Amino acid sequence: GGSGNNVSAVGVAPVLVQNAPIQAEALGTVSTAVSSVVRAQISATLEKVYFKEGDYVKKGQLLAELDSRAAKAALMQAEGQLLRDTALLENAKLDLQRYRTLQAQNSIAAQQVDTQASLVRQLTGTVKLNQGSVAAAKVGLSHTRITAPIAGRIGLLKVNPGTVVSPSDADGLVTISQDNPINVVFSLPEASLTKVLQARKNQPQLKAEAWDRNNSHKLAEGELLAIDNQINTATGTLNLKAAFDNRDQVLFPNQFVNVKLDLGTIADAVLVPTSAIQTGKEGQFVYTVGADNTVKVVPVKTGEVSGLHTQILQGVSPGQTVVADGLDRLRNGAKIHPVNRAEQAAQNNRKPAAASAASSASAASQAR
Repeated sequence: GGSGNNVSAVGVAPVLVQNAPIQAEALGTVSTAVSSVVRAQISATLEKVYFKEGDYVKKGQLLAELDSRAAKAALMQAEGQLLRDTALLENAKLDLQRYRTLQAQNSIAAQQVDTQASLVRQLTGTVKLNQGSVAAAKVGLSHTRITAPIAGRIGLLKVNPGTVVSPSDADGLVTISQDNPINVVFSLPEASLTKVLQARKNQPQLKAEAWDRNNSHKLAEGELLAIDNQINTATGTLNLKAAFDNRDQVLFPNQFVNVKLDLGTIADAVLVPTSAIQTGKEGQFVYTVGADNTVKVVPVKTGEVSGLHTQILQGVSPGQTVVADGLDRLRNGAKIHPVNRAEQAAQNNRKPAAASAASSASAASQAR
């Protein structure tokens, strides 16, 4: 656009002063807070399965049953031995009572009484052993009913009914993963460490957001859970973990997400659109717009990035106007036709459609 003497119509924006929220961005991997491999505790045939793959299960819920015939037989055997030895003990105790009565009447040798007392003690020990065997057999029988160790979403069954399963099976029967709340592990460069620690000191519950791969859709909100205790020297990064409420199951274990971690707000920051900042041989600069609509190259020193804006530490001051787009056609001293994008920027969050329509209408009228 522009008139005959080659004047470029470019987008301009004012230099703002406002509170600037700061976020650190990183790529993260979703990981379950708790995961458990369900294994058989005894070797037996898998008989029945009581869950549907992918279901939610409660802690203690019956998942499967193993063939229990051998375990029942072992319990019966242990109970039989206990009954037999309990009867022997009762009999030995009655004999000891009789012998003591006879000893009081001097009708029996003391040695016989002592031998009988020893037998009673011996049989008491045997009964105790048998009680232990019965308890162990009951545990063995309980292992034929496999229950959920934790609550969560159950995965795919690794073995089919009819297969002999055992405690040494590498994959177990099935895996249960707790996915609400769910964690995301991400790493930030070492340079961000001070900012993160300072922000956490100011605000113990740092907010975190999980966004999809394209960074276009927010999936969940959570908070920073933990910071690793050392920096990875190979990558120069620090691992962090955030916890997210995952009631709608939008986050899936091992999914890649973009994490935005809230690092507080800079009060009264001087801001320009990030698109306005150029890098040249001398460093970073912006084009400021003069009263006569000519542009001037001004070197700047930048601070933090806040959304679509960047903080300027020195170079420009509030109230000045900078070129925000169409910079490729400019050089120092060039004359421009300013198209004000400030309205669009201010209303971006409220009514993007109306604002951009108004802005393009004003752009068209100015270009004419």
